[in-house]
Amino acid sequence: MSASTDHFFSGLSENLIQLSELLMRDDLFHRVPDDWHVIITDIKNSTGAVASGLHETVNQVATGSIVAVLNLVYKENLTVPFFFGGDGATFIVPLSIIDNAMQALLLFKADTFKNFGLELRAGTIPVREVYGHDEELLIAKFKSSKTLSIPVVLGNGLSYAEKVIKGDNYTFFSQSSQEEELDLTGMQCRWDKIDPPEDHYEVVTLLAIAGKGFKQSEVFKKVILHIDDIYGAPEKRQPISVSKLELKTTFSRIEMEMRARFGSIIILKTIYTLFSFLLGYLYFKTQNGRDYLIRLVNMSDTLVIDGRINTVISGTEKQRLRLEKSLNKLEKLGEIKFGLYVSSKSVMSCYVRDLQDGHIHFVDGSEGGYTNAAGLLKKKLRNQI
Repeated sequence: MSASTDHFFSGLSENLIQLSELLMRDDLFHRVPDDWHVIITDIKNSTGAVASGLHETVNQVATGSIVAVLNLVYKENLTVPFFFGGDGATFIVPLSIIDNAMQALLLFKADTFKNFGLELRAGTIPVREVYGHDEELLIAKFKSSKTLSIPVVLGNGLSYAEKVIKGDNYTFFSQSSQEEELDLTGMQCRWDKIDPPEDHYEVVTLLAIAGKGFKQSEVFKKVILHIDDIYGAPEKRQPISVSKLELKTTFSRIEMEMRARFGSIIILKTIYTLFSFLLGYLYFKTQNGRDYLIRLVNMSDTLVIDGRINTVISGTEKQRLRLEKSLNKLEKLGEIKFGLYVSSKSVMSCYVRDLQDGHIHFVDGSEGGYTNAAGLLKKKLRNQI
């Protein structure tokens, strides 16, 4: 494997232009190398888990799968595209790390079932196979804020991979190496449910896909422009704000993170974690701490484009009704199918390697925003309405 292929994604330029413009620039999108692999993780029956009140645990497990893979990636001095989906995650990785990544996910899968009783599925498919079925997988980097760059994928390649991996005929990896150790360093869940910013009253989780026969980039541009027109620039619809952040204080919330990371409640780890919460509270009162919180907001992952639009935004009921009206029009024309879920708060799980720019924060609507929106979208697709 050549180094140039391993560093394909690292070498892509960051595009500091409007997202609606980027979507129309075919020259800024690049074909993923066919010797890379797609990895999909998701929690089986996540809808039932969310309905049972386990929405935060579902988010935490999805984040854990990202942390397990990214810690391997960073050790190899690589960067790869990844996408948070509320109840799972998607990665596109080079051949050089696929085996280790799957081994790590198998370990995490076993821990997840042991600690939470949730079944995490983790599967992979070569990009070459995706192309062999005439599906596209094109990628660009979008500079979504001063400190955050996100991958943007066009084509149905990831949707195809998901269908294969979730299909009845897919054979999952079943054995993990006992020599491997699961590294979840940096996995944090420090924040309580987050109220919308001042003058915002609800959190909207939206999923949208292009209709059959319509060009994905053109349809996505229309959806993004509607959101921009109704809610304003991304910073105006950001569901996370410094003033609304509150550290978690209940033991049950701390316990959930510890079970995900360590597998059991150990008294010394409990004392250490509680002590770190106290230090965190004091740290965020300092100038450095306040600067970190500002970066945290800027590093919050509220938009995913992985062959569909996934976004979490905040605003008013009036704005949401306008958005639904606009999206319904596009849906009646056959240009899109969408699922939308309204929450009173947002939830956030975190991956923190350091307190400067080495952190990212995954945002979902409370009560299982992404999972519920996905359920509504799937129902429409089944009924073809």
